[in-house]
Amino acid sequence: MSLSIHDVLVPTANRMFANAIVLLQKAETFSAAKKIDVGVLLNSRLAPDMFPLTKQIQIASDMIKGGVARLSGTEAPSFPDTEATVSELIARINKTLEFVNSVPADKFVGAETRDIVVPRRVGELRMKGLPYLLDYVLPNFYFHVTALYAILRHNGVEVGKADFLGKFD
Repeated sequence: MSLSIHDVLVPTANRMFANAIVLLQKAETFSAAKKIDVGVLLNSRLAPDMFPLTKQIQIASDMIKGGVARLSGTEAPSFPDTEATVSELIARINKTLEFVNSVPADKFVGAETRDIVVPRRVGELRMKGLPYLLDYVLPNFYFHVTALYAILRHNGVEVGKADFLGKFD
């Protein structure tokens, strides 16, 4: 059995973003029950030099749509980082998934060996497609979704490992 870039990237994005939506909904429910502004959670961070929860979702979105675009040779949509509510964050996730799911699997053919260039503040990152996916896109994506989970858990939202992993079919 061979496993393609598409087979790894697209289902992973769908699964983890579905779980992120559940986490965000739990944050909203928690805030309502505790009578606190959900914005407190959305602006929370684990450390002073860490991005707040809202930015974690924005970066996860950018990481996945950028990864899909580079690996499929397509253009990623640009989303302004203006989300300030749970519903806006969920809408961004859904827009990201619309793009991810719109790219046909055949666009990923040969992606394993495609030359990838990622512009960064500290200089360009250059690598082949498979290491880009396995060593850059997926670890960064999981990092930011994990930060969402950790920020909520740290603030008392009743979430657990099962919420992060989601349901297995």
